[in-house]
Formats: sequence, structure tokens, C-alpha cells
Amino acid sequence: MTASRVLVLNSGSSSVKYQLLDMADSGRLAVGLVERIGEETSRLVHEPLTGPGAAGGKRERVGAIADHETALRAVAEELAADGLGLDSPELAAVGHRVVHGGTRFTRPTVIDDEVLAEIRSLIPLAPLHNPANVTGIEVARSLRGDVPQVAVFDTAFHSTMPEHVARYAIDAATADKYSIRRYGFHGTSHAYVSRATAELLGRPVEDVNVIVLHLGNGASASAVRGGVCVETSMGLTPLEGLVMGTRSGDLDPAVIFHLARVGGLSVDEIDSLLNKKSGLLGMCGDNDMREVLRRAGEGDEAAATAFAAYVHRLKKYIGAYSAVLGRVDAVAFTAGVGENAHQVREAAVDGLAELGLALDLEANAARSREPRLISTEYARVAVAVVPTDEELEIAAQTYALVTQ
Repeated sequence: MTASRVLVLNSGSSSVKYQLLDMADSGRLAVGLVERIGEETSRLVHEPLTGPGAAGGKRERVGAIADHETALRAVAEELAADGLGLDSPELAAVGHRVVHGGTRFTRPTVIDDEVLAEIRSLIPLAPLHNPANVTGIEVARSLRGDVPQVAVFDTAFHSTMPEHVARYAIDAATADKYSIRRYGFHGTSHAYVSRATAELLGRPVEDVNVIVLHLGNGASASAVRGGVCVETSMGLTPLEGLVMGTRSGDLDPAVIFHLARVGGLSVDEIDSLLNKKSGLLGMCGDNDMREVLRRAGEGDEAAATAFAAYVHRLKKYIGAYSAVLGRVDAVAFTAGVGENAHQVREAAVDGLAELGLALDLEANAARSREPRLISTEYARVAVAVVPTDEELEIAAQTYALVTQ
């Protein structure tokens, strides 16, 4: 029997998301989440999707889960209860989402001690994410050290950006010394959606230029030419670019100096302000787009202004990336907001007819979980809603690597 299962782990600072997939048919066998790790109110939700356990639906554990090792051992127990245990000879690999790969890691990589040490060395570039990613890797290696552990990096898809795009216009020696450049994030989503958009159009990915708008609580845009990323909105960190749920996106760097000199804020306070207390939350007190839309619809001025700022930034990036690509075949909306908020899609495309964009309002308003076109029949540029599948992308990249 050929091993074809891949366990995908997304290890956060206090959570672990996981999916077990069978790459023989790309089917999901089980999905789950462990949250609030380290607290008394820890929670594990596990859902078997095949086998005898599937009939019972979701299972839930509530109670203290001290650390990531305890969490992953609990996950292993749940999988084993469904006959999907990590000791199965059918497990081909474990694929780990790693947020930052720096300049070295530009493709999926089998993890050994040297690779793990290099991922640790990148922690200063992703202090909120890479430490948790490392912990997940260490625990998974201790549980199944005999199967390949593969790192799939959020930054990798964007590593194809030309040097003049990736570089900031600062002193080159300083930039090189401190690894300051534009890396981009959400790469697995942008890779999956750009390819899926080409499939939706019935064209080879090499022939399609697409602007991908990944709109969740974190949000990013990318310009993809023939399957290759040539520009993306996030930079050294995920703070740059679009207005997000709690992040400011683009702003004058002198705002930071002003807050320090005039406001007396510390570096950590400014960091927290821009990453956790800005964006929609900072402007109107809500980072949930559903609430922002509800309040704006009821005449709330702060919510209406926040929504307008969000959409304005989207339009700027659509226009900018149209110029970067020269020819745009499609604009694809994805992730929580992009897939579900038809008002955001309508507002973002409104007024862009000169760029070839026009929505079929009825198709746009219709709800579906399937990839679909929402542009008018005669629009020069297709507009699509393409549900992202980062776990499948990580599993596919992992499996392709270990079976080569």
C-alpha cells in the first residue's frame, strides 16, 4: 500500500489547526482545532469526515491543555479513535505552515536539524508566528520522527518578485544587514487561488494574469503573471498594504516618529497600536466586517467611514496592479470577507468599468461555496469568487515533495 495521507498542521501561539488529507483523491479524512492552549478553558474540536467516527459528527473536549505537546498528543488520540492514528503506515508526511522563510526558503523544504535552526533564526522577522511554527514542528517530529516533516512557507510564492519590487528604497547596506525587504505573506492562498482562477476560466495558468484579493481579518493583494507572483501588498511584515481588521496597512512612516516624539509612545506600544488596534477596529471599534456593514447600513458614521477607507485602499491596489500587469484577465476575491461579503466586492469594483471590470449584481449577491464568475458576460476582465484552500495547497506541496 502506498502511503498517501498528509497531516497538515498550522501551529499558532495558542492554537493548533489541523487537517488529515488523503492525496490519492485530495479528500479530507478529519479536521480540527485546538484553541486557548495554556489556559484552563482550552478546547479541542475534532470532526472525522470518514470511517465509523464520521456518523457521530464533531467531538469536543473542554479543559486545560497545558502546551503544544499536550495538544498534539490529544489530536493524535482523536485521530486514533477514528482509525486514522499517526502511527498508521499510510501517513506519508506532515506538512507544516511556516509564516516566514526569509530569502533562503523559496519552496517546500524537508525539515532536518539545520533547516529547523534556520527557521528559528528567522524569528526576528516573524516574532508572533515563527516561534509557534517551530514548536509545532518540534512536537510533530517527536511524535513521528520517522516520516518526513515538510515546511511550506507563506513567503515562498512571493519570492519570484523582481529585485526592484522586493527592495525598499533605503540604504542598501542597511537593508542587507538587517534583511529588510518585501517578503509578502498568505502565499499558499495566493498560489492556490491564482491557479484555481485559471482553471475556472478554462485556460492554462501560464496564459492568465490575475489580481488575487485575499480578504480576511488579515488582507493582502497580489499581481500574478502566468502563475508567477510579480507584486504583493504585504512587505517585511504582514502590516503593509490593505486596510485590515486590526492592522493599519500602508501609512506614512513618519507617523511612527511622530507618535514616539510627540505622543511619547514606546516602540512596543506603537507596534501594538498598528498591528492590534488599527484598521477597521481602530477606525470604528469593530474588526468584523459583518458588524461594520450592519452599522454602516444603520447610518453609523464611523463604520461608514471605515468601510469607505477599506474599499478605497482595495480600489487603489486593483488599479496599481492593473498597471503592473499591463493586461489583467481576472480579479479573484477569496478568504472570509472576499468570499462572503458581496457588498465589499460590489463596492470595490464599482467605478472601474474603464479597467474592464463590471459585476453581474445578481450573481454577486448569490451565495455559494463553489468557485464562480460574478462579472457580466461582456466584461473584458473576469471577476471571480474563488474559495481558498490553504490546507489542500500545503498538503499538495508536501506530498509532491516527498513523492518525487
